[in-house]
Amino acid sequence: MSNSYKWLGWARRIQAISQTGLEFAHNEYDIERNKKLQKIAAEIIAEHSQQNTSELIEIFSDQKGYATPKVDVRTAILKDEKILLVKEISDGKWAMPGGWADVGDIPSEAAIREAKEESGFDVEIIKVVGVYDANRNSGTLELFHAVKIVYLCKIINGEATPSFETPEVSFFDLNNLPPLSENRTNLRHIEHIKTHLKDASHFTFFD
Repeated sequence: MSNSYKWLGWARRIQAISQTGLEFAHNEYDIERNKKLQKIAAEIIAEHSQQNTSELIEIFSDQKGYATPKVDVRTAILKDEKILLVKEISDGKWAMPGGWADVGDIPSEAAIREAKEESGFDVEIIKVVGVYDANRNSGTLELFHAVKIVYLCKIINGEATPSFETPEVSFFDLNNLPPLSENRTNLRHIEHIKTHLKDASHFTFFD
């Protein structure tokens, strides 16, 4: 994470402390203290963004249990030396198909499902490209800390089919990409994909 977004890292950590604290609170004093921390985290984010403090507190209150990073799965789907990207309706930029793994998901199966839902293609996973600290270098606003898993895949069936979240689906030359939705897919991921394509035995990248 860039220095300009240090406040977001601090707010995430405070929120995580408050969430975990509320899970193990033994009395009303513990609950009150951790709710105050939750409010401070919301106020920090609201001060530096377009988010509303009350809405943030509501989002944080919905997070239960011991605070851990979320899991984001992405599929690097190649065809004729081009990579499949989907246009994100949320910011109008492009990313590898993917999204949050749901509770109970096997990560690889979640990636296959997301690829189908967002692009229309049935894919088979070949290997893991990398496991990343998803928010460390994105420079974008994400409320919760996340781990990103990028899978190298091949198409086994289907055709390009937009979804309500991804209105465009297209293949791009790896050296001539459209504007990327960088919290979802960034140039570091692309460079690592290129490395795996050149050397199938290359080790998995990780943070």
